[in-house]
Amino acid sequence: MSGSRTIAGMDDRPARRDLAFVAVTMVGLSRLLEPPLIWLCAGALLGAMLLGTLQVLHDEAAPVHAWFGVPIESVILPSVAAVGCLGAIRLVPFGLWLVPALAVTWLIVERTLEVESRINHGMAALNADDRTSLLVTILLVAFLAFTGVAAMVPGGLVQSGGALGEGNLLILAAGDALVAGLLGYRAASIRVSDVRDVLWSALTYAAAIAIGAAALRAMEIPRLVGPALLTLAFYLWDAFISTTPSRRRDRRWLGRIALLAGLGFIVTAWNLLLRA
Repeated sequence: MSGSRTIAGMDDRPARRDLAFVAVTMVGLSRLLEPPLIWLCAGALLGAMLLGTLQVLHDEAAPVHAWFGVPIESVILPSVAAVGCLGAIRLVPFGLWLVPALAVTWLIVERTLEVESRINHGMAALNADDRTSLLVTILLVAFLAFTGVAAMVPGGLVQSGGALGEGNLLILAAGDALVAGLLGYRAASIRVSDVRDVLWSALTYAAAIAIGAAALRAMEIPRLVGPALLTLAFYLWDAFISTTPSRRRDRRWLGRIALLAGLGFIVTAWNLLLRA
């Protein structure tokens, strides 16, 4: 339909593939680094992806468009995905397993670039299907990034890296807060047009996830269950702040939220019983 903005198919662009290749190269080389150098590498990759994605989307939109014609939220998802892969690949042992891991990294980064490029080419508001597709992608990237942050912090994952000191706990909470703030900004930009409101929403995402990250690590939730619960918390918070007060009083909406919260509680209690 010409009057709606849909995430429709489009040909691959060499610029997207080149940027994805740069991300894969940095992710592969980062496997040789240890903290604190890995954090510097992650920061450098984040900056490079933000600028690179801005350039790619600008070039694909139209040569005559200025950089400020590209929505700032469009550069977030590929950048966070790349940094998440940089951290998560530390869970892959040295050897042939790194090859498929790097291939997955390329697919994830290129896919997020493609999604944002398709959205950036649209001429009208996102429809319901587009919003759902984008939110699912955000949640997948959130899980990957929360896992990556935990993997980059010594002791960030239970049974991986030993005990977690207070300094590393602060780094873990700050890293998860940064991820949640950036992805929260992207999620809020789907439904809010005022920049101040989007920034405020992003701060609430960051605060909620920072508290959740510290609490989950204190409970010593085993390995990838912690990032999965953080992703659930991100979704629950997004569902809560994205609804109007009238809808929040709807019984079906409350039932869905209660079900998800109950599942999170059951998973947490189950893992605590296993640890005991």
